[in-house]
Amino acid sequence: MKRIVIGGCSQEISTFNPVSCQYEYFSFKYGNEIDVDSRGKNSAYAGAINELKKEFKDDLELIFTYDAEGGAAGPLDHDAFIRISEEFLAPIKNITGKIDAIYFSLHGAMGTTKENDPEGFLLEETRKIIGDEVPIIISLDLHGILTEKMLKNVNGVATYHTYPHVDFEETGKRAAKIITNIIKNGSKPVASRIKIPALVRGNELITESGIFGEQVRTAIELEKHPKVLSAGFHICNPFTDVPELCSQGYVFTDNDIPLAEESVKKLVGNFWDNRHKMQADLISVEDAVEEASKLNGPVAFTDAADAPSSGASGDSNEIIRFMIENNYPHSVLTSIVDPNAVSKAHELGVGETINIGIGGNLDKRFKPIMKDWKIKSISIQENLDMENWKFILNPGKCAVFEYNNITVVAMTNSIMMVDRTIFFANGQDPKNFHSTIVKSPHCEPEFYDEWVEKNFNVDAIGSTSANLVTLGHTICERPMYPMEKDTEFKPNIEIYK
Repeated sequence: MKRIVIGGCSQEISTFNPVSCQYEYFSFKYGNEIDVDSRGKNSAYAGAINELKKEFKDDLELIFTYDAEGGAAGPLDHDAFIRISEEFLAPIKNITGKIDAIYFSLHGAMGTTKENDPEGFLLEETRKIIGDEVPIIISLDLHGILTEKMLKNVNGVATYHTYPHVDFEETGKRAAKIITNIIKNGSKPVASRIKIPALVRGNELITESGIFGEQVRTAIELEKHPKVLSAGFHICNPFTDVPELCSQGYVFTDNDIPLAEESVKKLVGNFWDNRHKMQADLISVEDAVEEASKLNGPVAFTDAADAPSSGASGDSNEIIRFMIENNYPHSVLTSIVDPNAVSKAHELGVGETINIGIGGNLDKRFKPIMKDWKIKSISIQENLDMENWKFILNPGKCAVFEYNNITVVAMTNSIMMVDRTIFFANGQDPKNFHSTIVKSPHCEPEFYDEWVEKNFNVDAIGSTSANLVTLGHTICERPMYPMEKDTEFKPNIEIYK
């Protein structure tokens, strides 16, 4: 009977978010909870589990260990990571008897206050425990930073092929197929990689419509070759400032180095030539507000600089501040992480008016907006299902504040705002407002783009700004485009056995 271990650890961080996150920011699953929770979901776990069961049928024992899943945030407190890593490794140490493979569901863009490659650390420590003979296969987000340490300690990688991400289950399935090839067919994985000194952002990264889709389609085509085990392209998370931050392509083959080299060159293709096109097309806050004031609406303002899904604090009030100061004439809906304001609202109750500063209580580049805010509603929101994604949201205590034409949905905990869940949960529908501020670089089209008159991609300040040259990278390799416009690229193929 084949015995395959399944576990994981995922988080995406922004180094530029001044607020570090703690152990409590993670949700955890232990043992068979991983299996139970994944059933019927579009998740990497579900894809891997179902594929392994299909291939091995009754000749299979799945050993579920530990899963830690943190929402995107600032750097993880290192002591918290030490605790998580110990919990991650403990059940692996306790496994008795032979195991045939390990599958880990990871993200790839973690970072702590002291460790620049947490995933690499976990994989290296796992390898020390199990030895060199047991294959380790991982799945990653295409925003993950695939590092040398990771590649040296795994036997295969499967990466999302979509952005916005929708292929979670399919990615887990592809990871499981690598395991099947190793166990059933005796495949001996070798990997090639090319790193590209470019950070990218913007609409051209949308895989269905943007030019980055060329890399993804090439990867999918390469994976059809009988000796190619996997191929993927990482645009990485430009807000995770770590030594190996870059764009990169990789290919795993079955012991065929020439094929791996040829394939990764094909995969990288014209990415470098297109780098200048893969930068965000931004409009200033001032110009966006002025233009929107003249439109019938509805309109959206994309504030990617304060996107919690990318690791920002979620407490920017820059756009509504400018609107208030300039007498913006339309109704506005926005979301802000502000535990203090929410706590005060719960103390006073619905219908009361409170003079309080909203926003700017976490990231000090923003200043609270002091006004007489009316408390429209209070609630406690836990275990919220997202519109399309598998994740559960826990914003905690919430309050809806109103000042003239501005409505703020405030929450205690930062959550992903890639859909409209936080608005709906608090009784607010963006379609009932002229203007909605969307704190995500991209959402699925039906959430906003398909029905708004215009979506302004705003050049706001923040720790996840798409205006990459403003962020202040100090750790990643330099020169790096677009920070250095004259960066040169000389392709170098790395091989990992």
